[in-house]
Amino acid sequence: MKFSAALAIFVLAVSQSLSVAAAQDNYPEKPITLIVPYGAGGTTDVMARALGTSLSKQLKQPVIIENKPGVGGSMGVAAMQTAKPDGYTLTMTPVGIFRQPHLQPVSWDPIRDVTYIATILTYDFAVAVKADSPFKTAKDLVDYAKQHPGEIDYGTPGRYTGNQVVLAMLGKREGVEFTHIPYKGDADATAALVGGHVRAAVVTNSILAQVKSGNVRVLATADEARNPEFEGVPTLKELGYDVVVKSPLGIGGPANLPAPIVEKLDKAIKAALEDNEVKTAAKNFGVRTYYLDHDAYAAFAKNEYETQKPLITDLGL
Repeated sequence: MKFSAALAIFVLAVSQSLSVAAAQDNYPEKPITLIVPYGAGGTTDVMARALGTSLSKQLKQPVIIENKPGVGGSMGVAAMQTAKPDGYTLTMTPVGIFRQPHLQPVSWDPIRDVTYIATILTYDFAVAVKADSPFKTAKDLVDYAKQHPGEIDYGTPGRYTGNQVVLAMLGKREGVEFTHIPYKGDADATAALVGGHVRAAVVTNSILAQVKSGNVRVLATADEARNPEFEGVPTLKELGYDVVVKSPLGIGGPANLPAPIVEKLDKAIKAALEDNEVKTAAKNFGVRTYYLDHDAYAAFAKNEYETQKPLITDLGL
């Protein structure tokens, strides 16, 4: 009886193992949900939809976009705690998720609870004002803030996002005070700026549509080098301000996502970045595609998480 029971357990274990292996080999067999942790209409949302369309063609299954805005872009990584590690629930993973655990109590861990699959693009953080604003340059904005502490309020897609870090860093370096107003996404922050509810905004490349329509003016961006799509716009660094904030965006899944699924998704994402429709969406929003494979992205995530704490201490966030 003992032998028979042991044999039965062994057979069951082998059967389950073969079933799991078959599921991984046949992945995907049903629609995939991709969480966008920002509201509809912003850069991340538009790029996610273009990418999702391309991935659907390659993987032969629909990729459903689910917007979950709020909490500084962390709703997606929070959802990974309860998602099954089967590849059917994925999330966009903004850099802010490596910062938040150092700033406030969170239930999730960006290293423990996420499998990093690949990066897809890098943002430009743009410091913008309305077209009729008296601030013509970044220096105008800084000089006014020095003379009127706290009077410059600015909108961003949320607390502790890289967007907030840009003016927090500028304020720290220049000894000035800016008042942060968080919104649920780029679209909301931009609407607040255009509507005159805030005097400035730090948003990503989606602001280009408002620039082209003549509604807003971008004073500077926060990367190391200029983005040609922001024609004539300098970086804060070249203006003499010690402010550089990079923001690669990627896709992650739940912890313990099986390697065959990770590799299949990684390969599909890399191919999608060469898709003409994805390239067109990126160009329309002025973003640059940026690819790191799953190994490189996992290493980046670990390093970024470790380096955020001293940055936060320095900025006094």
